Amino acid sequence: VQLQASGGGLVQAGGSLRLSCAVSGRTFSSYHMGWFRQARGKEREFVAAISWSGGTYYSDSVKGRFTISRDNAKNTVYLQMNSLKAEDTAVYSCALSYSGSPYYSARYDYWGQGTQVTVSS
Repeated sequence: VQLQASGGGLVQAGGSLRLSCAVSGRTFSSYHMGWFRQARGKEREFVAAISWSGGTYYSDSVKGRFTISRDNAKNTVYLQMNSLKAEDTAVYSCALSYSGSPYYSARYDYWGQGTQVTVSS
């Protein structure tokens, strides 16, 4: 399984970005997909996840601003990020999980390489 994340960049506070994560090498529809982020000097943290059936999960810090979605036909998951804040600056990574615990990075089996999101204030 390979995951390829893209869509990061530099944006001003209040702006928007959409991240994409393309999955290849395995049937996509039966697995959870998640986004995590890691800011410089901090531990990796959960951002959002989506189950194979479309159920969504968000961290409190992004709820109401970020939206996760998936296109099973394209084997791709998206993270629409609106109303970005400086504290959203981090490397964002997508991951695939076969288990039912979307919040915990240790339960994810495959990871993409990460894409940098920088929000200027």
